[in-house]
Amino acid sequence: MPRAESTQASVHQPDPGPVRPTQEDPVAAAGSELIGGPLGRRALLGTSWWTPVRVVALVAIGMFALGLVQKAPCYHSAWFFGASSQYTKACYSDIPHLYQGRGFSDGLVPYFDKLPGDMPYLEYPVLTGVFMEVASWLTPHSGSIQHQERWYWMVNAGMLMACAAVIAVCVVRTHARRPWDGLLVALAPAFVLTATINWDLLAVALTAAAMLMWSRGRSLAFGVLLGLATAAKLYPVLLLAPLLFLCWRAGRWREYGRALAGAVVAWLVVNLPVLAFAREGWWQFYRFSHDRGVDFGSFWLIWAQNSSHPPSTDFVNTTATLLVVLCFLGIAALTLTAPRRPRFAQLAFLAVAAFILTNKVYSPQYVLWLVPLAVLARPKWRDFLIWQACEVAYYLGIWMYLAYTTSGDAHKGLPADGYHWAIAVHLAGTLYLCAVVVRDILLPDRDVVRRAGDDDPSGGVLDGAEDVFVLGGAARPAHHAAHAEVAQVRWGSRPVHAPEDRSP
Repeated sequence: MPRAESTQASVHQPDPGPVRPTQEDPVAAAGSELIGGPLGRRALLGTSWWTPVRVVALVAIGMFALGLVQKAPCYHSAWFFGASSQYTKACYSDIPHLYQGRGFSDGLVPYFDKLPGDMPYLEYPVLTGVFMEVASWLTPHSGSIQHQERWYWMVNAGMLMACAAVIAVCVVRTHARRPWDGLLVALAPAFVLTATINWDLLAVALTAAAMLMWSRGRSLAFGVLLGLATAAKLYPVLLLAPLLFLCWRAGRWREYGRALAGAVVAWLVVNLPVLAFAREGWWQFYRFSHDRGVDFGSFWLIWAQNSSHPPSTDFVNTTATLLVVLCFLGIAALTLTAPRRPRFAQLAFLAVAAFILTNKVYSPQYVLWLVPLAVLARPKWRDFLIWQACEVAYYLGIWMYLAYTTSGDAHKGLPADGYHWAIAVHLAGTLYLCAVVVRDILLPDRDVVRRAGDDDPSGGVLDGAEDVFVLGGAARPAHHAAHAEVAQVRWGSRPVHAPEDRSP
């Protein structure tokens, strides 16, 4: 196809400085009244010690600590003395249970030593297994098993808190002109509630760091970090697909090649030693993911529990894969036909959300995967909080359902029909946020990031780049494209646009 004219915004005003969320977002403005009103000029410009990075990091740590307090009932008793009470008090965590259940209390080496019971080897990707093993080294192996499990949870909580701070800082720095959007991550209620259920924050932190590197134009570092994130959890590899579509539209094949090479090499460096010397243990994660049946949180569960002929595992595996492929084809079509090239964060969010919506299981901590991507894709407080409210409802719903199933004849909690409504709320909230992101792509004037004067601050080399391959209506020059040309240079991580020439 012949080279198409750029459909990117062609007229940029001089950089107006940091975006003030309390001036552009009515929900943020109303919320700021609780702490004394909108931020002043010194805070916005970072001229005091209280820079956005420090403020957001401290808020993230403080909120994480509140999440630890929320788990206190389980820490003292519910993990050990009552199966249903850890659900009725909504403080369940996999971490203390797997300390003994996966052999860490006995000094067994993940992937190499076979476990007693139904699970022969650790069912987590290698880098997460390393994280779990390091935490076990730091756990005192003395006293009762309950004492050790409490210590193991606290050690992991400390390490995961560091991951949470990294995530918040990376989001602040990724959109250089929108540093206060990081507060959405720090204050996200579902983030606080689910942070210590499992070890997902490790992969989320590596993915957030990868996004930061791409925004700085460091494609190889992006690839390496994304490969490490994929070695901790499978979902980060999905980001390579939307990035491919964007680089295709912009003709940035060299940068994409470096990112892909970095990801593959980093993943192999972590995985090959275990694959070579503990093949059976290494395969356990992939075997478990394939063989597990329909599970909590998915629309598949609603189908299975309301059908006299529930779908088989093979059918669900095949159909879910086809649905994901169809979603990604839709994302590719959206990328190549949109009137203006979508932002990377928008497509990254849609890609991960598509996987979550079609997967056969949705554990409550999976919301962590989406939180930083949602903030970068749609930093609008109203929409973000609507979605978060749906996720909190699901968080409470799954624990109440498990309480119902484990409380015997007492039937404390939420029956299956009620839990199905909780799943529906989660699905509706995620679909709602996907819908507004797609709307922003099709109507870029509605995109709050671009309304503030940016093109793609998380896009790195894509920021302000020309299009070289587009389809359909996007191939026609935008109505505003003929008025001016963009003069753009790179200075650090921020694009600096030449001011308009107002001479006669």
